[in-house]
Amino acid sequence: MKQVNLLLMSAAMTLASCGGTKNAGEQDASTLIRRSDIKIEGRRMTPEALWAMGRIGSVAVSPDEKQIAYTVSYYSVPQNKSNSEVFVMDADGSANTQITQSTWKEAQPVWFKDGKKLAFLSSESGSNQVWEMNPNGTERKQLTQYDGDIEGFSFSPDGKKLLFIAQVKTVKSTADKHPDLPKATGIIVNDLMYKHWDEWVTTAPHPFVADFDGNGISNVTDILEGEPYESPMKPWGGIEQLAWSPASDKVAYTCRKKTGLAYAISTNSDIYIYDLATKRTINITEENKGYDTNPQYSPDGKYIAWQSMERDGYEADLNRLFIMNLETGEKRFVSKAFESNVDAFLWNKDSQSIFFIGVWHGETHIYRLSLTDGDKLTRLTDGVYDYASLALCGDKLI
Repeated sequence: MKQVNLLLMSAAMTLASCGGTKNAGEQDASTLIRRSDIKIEGRRMTPEALWAMGRIGSVAVSPDEKQIAYTVSYYSVPQNKSNSEVFVMDADGSANTQITQSTWKEAQPVWFKDGKKLAFLSSESGSNQVWEMNPNGTERKQLTQYDGDIEGFSFSPDGKKLLFIAQVKTVKSTADKHPDLPKATGIIVNDLMYKHWDEWVTTAPHPFVADFDGNGISNVTDILEGEPYESPMKPWGGIEQLAWSPASDKVAYTCRKKTGLAYAISTNSDIYIYDLATKRTINITEENKGYDTNPQYSPDGKYIAWQSMERDGYEADLNRLFIMNLETGEKRFVSKAFESNVDAFLWNKDSQSIFFIGVWHGETHIYRLSLTDGDKLTRLTDGVYDYASLALCGDKLI
């Protein structure tokens, strides 16, 4: 079996115990949520032991592929909340350094400005905004002043635009319906979908595109302006459900364009492509009636891939990998040889193959799918691991 070089990132208590570089935003030490130091009795996996572990979050490889930025979330049982911090290490795993240390949650680090800066989300200003800093955590600077929380973001490949996610109000509150009762807090329910787990559905996440000049954003456009739909989809969708074309002229997004009862009982989401110049939107998966989600353009811009379930309303359907030739419109079910779900996936740099994570007979492994060799499937890993994400770094997979 052909092997692949892997650098494993493990969500373990010892990973993030290295010393940190303090920055201007550092808070009173008594309020910081850090790596917990607990005593495990009798080798038992207690709730306290589980919550003491740092959780690895998003991972970003620098443009020169020499460094990796990632986040670790820590949890406090006494404070009943969590906090996430940013770390940077060399691509071989050395020089692991915590570069933020604050009570504000720093999340989703992204290398930009030719790798000289890291962009990230922070709540330091009172709402979640995009900030930048040096790779050592210094010179923090707020880049966006959006009126509301930014929940995810992605710079266009040419660096001139910012795609971000923010909530839009789609349901009138009781106070809106009854202006004479401005302090009313009761919820009037007369249709589905009125709640997702622990939150009332009064807003929908929308994708926004803005011009970016290196210091801030302007000309903000809501791709779904006037539409009451979600993109990304609640309750778990994030920036992975949106994708820039390599030419920076289009945005692919996931959306289930339904409301009310139809929304609540359907899993029929689709992949849409929005053209920034014409502001036209096309649905490229209209014929499929199940989940279509998580689009990714190939690096050469000739193809787009996505995950797809076939049947409407069947949440446990087979999660297949599809690709579409953007010139001819031809679509292919490329993961037929893998009779299980395709989970996280990633285009190879040459656009000729795709890496993905999948579970087979209770074991999670990484596979390579060759698109030029009859969709040949090769398993790349062995051992008992629980792979969760993929990133390319030179000739290695993170």
